[in-house]
Amino acid sequence: MVPKIIFGTDGWRGRIAENYTFDSVRRCTQGFASYLQKRIPKASWIVVGYDKRFLSESFALAASEVLCGNGFRVYLTNAPTPTPVISFSAVNLKTSGAVNITASHNPATDNGYKVRDENGGAIAPEGLKEIEGLIPDNTDKIKYKASVDAENKKTLVRFDPVPDYIEHIKNLIDIEPIKQAGLTILIDAMWGNGAGWFPKFLNGGKTIIKEIHNSRNPIFPEMKRPEPIPPNINVGLKTTVDEKADVLIINDGDADRVGLGDENGNFINQLQVYALLAYYLLEVRGERGPIVKTLSTTSMLNKLGKMYDVPVYETGVGFKYVAPKMLETNAMIGGEESGGFAFHGNVPERDGILAGLYLLDMMVKLNKKPSELLDLLFSKVGPHYYDRIDKPFIGNRQKKEEKILASKPNVIGGLKVTGFNNLDGYKYNLEDGGWLLLRFSGTEPIMRVYCETTKKELIPAILQYGLDIAGL
Repeated sequence: MVPKIIFGTDGWRGRIAENYTFDSVRRCTQGFASYLQKRIPKASWIVVGYDKRFLSESFALAASEVLCGNGFRVYLTNAPTPTPVISFSAVNLKTSGAVNITASHNPATDNGYKVRDENGGAIAPEGLKEIEGLIPDNTDKIKYKASVDAENKKTLVRFDPVPDYIEHIKNLIDIEPIKQAGLTILIDAMWGNGAGWFPKFLNGGKTIIKEIHNSRNPIFPEMKRPEPIPPNINVGLKTTVDEKADVLIINDGDADRVGLGDENGNFINQLQVYALLAYYLLEVRGERGPIVKTLSTTSMLNKLGKMYDVPVYETGVGFKYVAPKMLETNAMIGGEESGGFAFHGNVPERDGILAGLYLLDMMVKLNKKPSELLDLLFSKVGPHYYDRIDKPFIGNRQKKEEKILASKPNVIGGLKVTGFNNLDGYKYNLEDGGWLLLRFSGTEPIMRVYCETTKKELIPAILQYGLDIAGL
């Protein structure tokens, strides 16, 4: 049976050699090509890039051959390239979009397929549904041009995206103060595409850059998956202490997410990082503009929005919702619970490299280490604590959803329920400004139970309640 290709929170992902095969990649690309042909001239250019997973460069070449067979011209990256660099290149080269072969933070067994529009951002849900509907059920209708022929005719061009991206970022942030700050910075590249990028920006001054997990190893040793949260980052946190580093910056497998560890080897979670980045833009840089957040991220942003008189917009989970909302509102920053953040002046795409540089600039500008930055943030908005449990999803989804909807709690973890939101999952707002969210993953067969609260000791009870009402 031919596997159905469904786009989740951020693209399509599958198990290599099971449902993620060369034929399925070609079918997916044919659907994307048909979608583009309805909107743009056939002669348009498309950027194609890839990560360091098993066979990613070969899958990228297969996608390029289908695009060329459909009359498009392709800029193919000459090496594994971070997702934000691919998105920037789509805009910089004035193309009509991009294809990115990556499974981001998924386990080593998986690979994936992301599509981007002419703005470098994720395509909105209705566009993804249209692409799904145009994917052929078999390979008979796939148009194809061999890469050798396409390269000879200059319709397939390999290019180096590095120089232009570096110049672009240097227009957004003054790198020199970070280079001369004398910091010791540890980078955990998680065996992914972020390796080598911080040295490119920051070498040559008093600051010392050290990297770990910075070669290609598609089985991702010393971590379950290249997702910048514990326990995957435990080696990085320990190494921070061993090396007496001032900070740990972590990028996921395709470098569109950022993680942060403090000087004491403690993880600063991604909700706290989002609030730090928003505070940095508002207070340190003096910027103003809307904030876009998914419903699974921090209520600290709402407090900052009130303090600085900027609007805060909440969307469903995934940049397929965030990116369009950022463009609609001309947002200053957009982000989600996974640790992906996008910024005004850049493309509406998560950028773990720029986010990392902004965090380093915040340290330098305020002369504070990461633990001190968190203390400063909490002095403004109060302490906020967060945790998440992922559970494999087994059984009838509809019955679980019916069970959740029937629960209608008035109190969770000792806190009154003040509101309910089923925009994307099931979110219960709590009296302290925190929340509990139950949501089926859009990229994996798991259910996520998340919570944020101002009362750290209540986290276990809130999460357990979520597990109970979901029958997990």
